[in-house]
Amino acid sequence: MPELAFRTGHFPSLRTPVARILLPMHRLLLLPLILFLPACTALPSNPSFSVTTSDAERALDEMRESRKPLRRPLVIIGGFMDPNLSPPFFRWRLDRVINDDRMVLVAPGFCRSFAECRKLVIDAVDHAFPSNDPNFTTEVDVIGASLGGLVARYAAAPAAVGEPPRRLKVARLFTIASPHAGASLAIRMGLTQFHFDIRPGSAFLNALARHDSQAGYELHPYTRLNDDIVGERFAAPPGQTPHWVANPHFQLSHAGAMADSRIFSDIARRLRDETPFTSTPRAPLP
Repeated sequence: MPELAFRTGHFPSLRTPVARILLPMHRLLLLPLILFLPACTALPSNPSFSVTTSDAERALDEMRESRKPLRRPLVIIGGFMDPNLSPPFFRWRLDRVINDDRMVLVAPGFCRSFAECRKLVIDAVDHAFPSNDPNFTTEVDVIGASLGGLVARYAAAPAAVGEPPRRLKVARLFTIASPHAGASLAIRMGLTQFHFDIRPGSAFLNALARHDSQAGYELHPYTRLNDDIVGERFAAPPGQTPHWVANPHFQLSHAGAMADSRIFSDIARRLRDETPFTSTPRAPLP
């Protein structure tokens, strides 16, 4: 006990017989935690997206050494109730690996309907990169964060009756935790029309899915597991599987996906026309 007494500041109470019995028990109390830690680190692995966070960060460091231009203009679309935070964040990260200023940032977070979101995106692209085509905008690649991915997919689809027919011409669409087939949160609550429209099986989502077979663009949907906002099973259109990665312990899955280096590095590689980390066929969700 002398060593223990010294480390604790010579508190007299630590010299009692009771303390001599109870203090060594801390080792027994820590035993379940020690046994639990290996289980904590055993995250699901995806054979079709097997990059680690460390590998992704190293890949990004290499990309920073030799920035490359975009193949075409890039549109970055934010999510629901996003006060234009995620588009500038993605732009900042991309500026470190891409040598190109042809980027359009769109924040549809407070639109009142998908039709309004659609118009906002198309108008932004037309303003930045005018097109003489009466039906389509200039061809672009798109990154959509959360709801932004679904907005982009809708802007690229044929317009609903009564809406302007002009469409977003997309070559590649990269979505991150987007409610393509619905959203778990929308099942539990419905405060706005957005929530009702993104409930699984809604008329809006069913109508959008009918156009998927005619979509002429590449779709790369990404997600983290354990997403309690959208839900990984809803992060790709019906019949498709998202590129998924495990969610690190003690991290928010949905918000964390927007900053996940594994997801971002794969998108960056594709934008730079380099070999991506993801492969096909996509592994099923665990």
